[in-house]
Amino acid sequence: MYSIVEVKGVKCGYRCGYCGNAGGKASHGMWSHTMTVQDYQDLIDRGWRRSGKYVYKPLMNKTCCPQYTIRCHALNFHPSKTHKKTLKKVNRFLSKGEMPVERHDEGLEGEPMDSAHEAGVQPPCQDPLKIDHSEVQDISTSPDTDTTNSTAPTTPREDAVPAPAEKTPNVTPKSGKGADPSRPLCQKAKDMRKERRLQKEQQKQQEAESSSVNPVPSKSSSNQPKSLEEFITESLPNDPLHRLEVRLVPVSFEDPDFLASYEHSAALYTRYQTTVHGDSPYECGESEFKRFLCDSPLEAETAPDGPDVGYGSFHQQYWLDGRIVAVGVLDILPSCVSSVYLYYHPEFSSLSLGTYSALREIAFTRQLQQQSPKLAYYYLGFYVHSCPKMRYKGQYRPSDLLCPETYTWVSIERCIPRLEISAYSRLSENAQGGDACALKELGRVLVLHRRTVMPYAAYARKRKGSNDEKEVEQYASLVGQTCAEKILLYRA
Repeated sequence: MYSIVEVKGVKCGYRCGYCGNAGGKASHGMWSHTMTVQDYQDLIDRGWRRSGKYVYKPLMNKTCCPQYTIRCHALNFHPSKTHKKTLKKVNRFLSKGEMPVERHDEGLEGEPMDSAHEAGVQPPCQDPLKIDHSEVQDISTSPDTDTTNSTAPTTPREDAVPAPAEKTPNVTPKSGKGADPSRPLCQKAKDMRKERRLQKEQQKQQEAESSSVNPVPSKSSSNQPKSLEEFITESLPNDPLHRLEVRLVPVSFEDPDFLASYEHSAALYTRYQTTVHGDSPYECGESEFKRFLCDSPLEAETAPDGPDVGYGSFHQQYWLDGRIVAVGVLDILPSCVSSVYLYYHPEFSSLSLGTYSALREIAFTRQLQQQSPKLAYYYLGFYVHSCPKMRYKGQYRPSDLLCPETYTWVSIERCIPRLEISAYSRLSENAQGGDACALKELGRVLVLHRRTVMPYAAYARKRKGSNDEKEVEQYASLVGQTCAEKILLYRA
């Protein structure tokens, strides 16, 4: 199975959905005819993102609002006060029917995805690649490459936080000799701290000896912080007023559950787009819904060490009392759950369904991780620090941003000071660090020409006088050497 892409070039001067700049957005793009889940995982770890079958990468140093790939460490996530408030609000509605009086029009703030798909992107007029993979002849001389990650992502080191300065306790003056014989000798602050430290160590040692004789019972589990999963189900009675069911269906017109809910889901999307985002009906009809949220280049896959549901594109449907009220579009990949989009019934916007669905998706990621240990991250799309409405994504912590120059992950706490100074920034603090997958050998880039797989060096010899070297070189630099040796670049 190969991934097959077709370069669409640089797209500049179109409207930015974040700041409203009529011509400030710029990105590289390519059309993905088909894509393996591992190849897409590698691409999003280099700053790419899909909109339907169109895969794009912001031109970071030129676009008006630089977009940084963001991921949350799902296993270490703990809900904030705001997150807990949202979960309690939804649970009160489910158990008692209490709808919040105040209307929180979330707009973009509650959605763990990008607000609008890439405008003006259309599929090729003709698809020259409607062929069976068995018909593809591979004459590549490149050695096989491992399509799996060689090492699991590591957790970034936490910053060392200095302990707060200790307050000096009230010390009873001791008699002594000094400038004033009636007052004690002066002590240096360093000596006083040393003395207090010794006293604390002696006290700890005495407590340890005492506990060995009279062991203190361990804290009960009830004293431990509640987990995200406990907050999700908290306060729900056995017989709630409303019943919420979350269903995961693969995005496939061959799946009966997906087909049965397709029209209902498409109508909900249109209502959401026209009400929340102000789109006109012709901009968000059934054809747009299908192209944007149903057409996916990802090939469904299963693996012995993968989750039971498999890998690929899915719709996570929220059914309230028998009808769909929200749909989260997800990609399940080897190392993460990637949030693509969310749309919901506008009548329920006061329930903060964007935030609620993100929390459910983090819990879902944790569930999948129990089946597939390396699937430990939740990707929220792009973090846009220059757009205040999009900063909410940084509240799902611990989280990292992807450095646009080294393609290494940096904890968001380290990134924010740099982004406060400049919207575009090299996030890596390693001044000597570079792109580990930088293009080194253009000749090893794989291309698909006349249904034959070959390295670019062979293609260039075959097509004497070919003038596409710069285009292929730019493509390979953007996807990196590893991906360029696995993904097939279509050549007419």
